[in-house]
Amino acid sequence: MKAMVLTSFGGPESFELREVPKPVPQTGQVLVRVHATSINPLDFQIRRGDYPDLVPLPAITGHDVSGVVEAIGPGVTHFAPGDEVWYTPQIFIGPGSYAEYHVASESIIGKKPASLSHLEAASLTLVGGTVWEALIVRAALRVGERILIHGGAGGVGHVAIQLAKAMGAQVFTTVREENFEFARSLGADVVIDYTKEDYIDAVMRETGGRGVDVVFDTIGGDTLSRSPDALAQLGRVVTIVDIAQPQNLVQAWGKNASYHFIFTRQNRGKLDDLSAVIAQGRLRPHVGAVYSLADIPLAHARLQSPDNGLRGKIAIAVDPSLMP
Repeated sequence: MKAMVLTSFGGPESFELREVPKPVPQTGQVLVRVHATSINPLDFQIRRGDYPDLVPLPAITGHDVSGVVEAIGPGVTHFAPGDEVWYTPQIFIGPGSYAEYHVASESIIGKKPASLSHLEAASLTLVGGTVWEALIVRAALRVGERILIHGGAGGVGHVAIQLAKAMGAQVFTTVREENFEFARSLGADVVIDYTKEDYIDAVMRETGGRGVDVVFDTIGGDTLSRSPDALAQLGRVVTIVDIAQPQNLVQAWGKNASYHFIFTRQNRGKLDDLSAVIAQGRLRPHVGAVYSLADIPLAHARLQSPDNGLRGKIAIAVDPSLMP
């Protein structure tokens, strides 16, 4: 099978398209023909060498799968050849999804929502599970609460807006002015151009000085240290960004704030919960660009570009027939 193999840590040129052996499902495993995958910040963090001890080289990376079951191993009971499935491969455990075939435990695999294309489904598995973990499990977002979502036009942010609205929250988000209408179309109630206005000033103005109940950090930088200034009492900050530099959180003390650090845990339950929201017509991923398996280096380079012009996710058409 063809696979995009990471041969060294570094830039997008560190990938090489190779022929590698097709995996064989073992007990409790499912072999999936991968129709589509996608690109996430985690992917380029691994590629540039952020986790060298966890990724032995050469490696097949990638963290989203939408495809069709090709074969099952002994003991598999939930799936049969021909089933359309979606899932996030177990991070740092075995090969990833930048390949024509992938093997995974049936416990992390879900039935693909029928209303989503493979490109759409592959754009949602990792970010959808991450957002569910962040907003529902950890922040415990409630009906009527206010949430500030940073980076609302991005791969994670555009899903977070939709899920927060589905939960009955009032959504504030930071985007560039050219993405105002996109953010509003997803359900954002208050859009803030972070290049022209301090988001804390905007939040306090729009809430009459009360602040928001939850801040969802997708951008890093000084967000953790500044978030308490935008929070209401007993507010929660949820971040998916690993930040190496120390942060001064003394302001959080005065707000009785809690902080939650998210690294996605894979399971079928989250996918089934997301499928229910999708079936209600309240969640749909936006595919901003599509690249082929061979062009994964170009996709990485674009995602890392500060002015990439993207909305939503970059999908990878592993099946060439899915290319637009």
